[in-house]
Amino acid sequence: MREKLIKLRGDKTLTEVARGLEITRQMLSAIEGGARTPSLELARRIAIYYSTSIEDIFFESESN
Repeated sequence: MREKLIKLRGDKTLTEVARGLEITRQMLSAIEGGARTPSLELARRIAIYYSTSIEDIFFESESN
């Protein structure tokens, strides 16, 4: 998850993304770092912010 979120953030700063999500920079940093797990509502907002699905961000895909 960490790598996916950082890649999605791209050139934006933690502060820019956190403002867009209406959370603190510290909370976003903790989520990106794996120290915190977002609520379902926040996960939904993150997915909408990045125009992707919750599954694509927060779940590992199976590759067989």
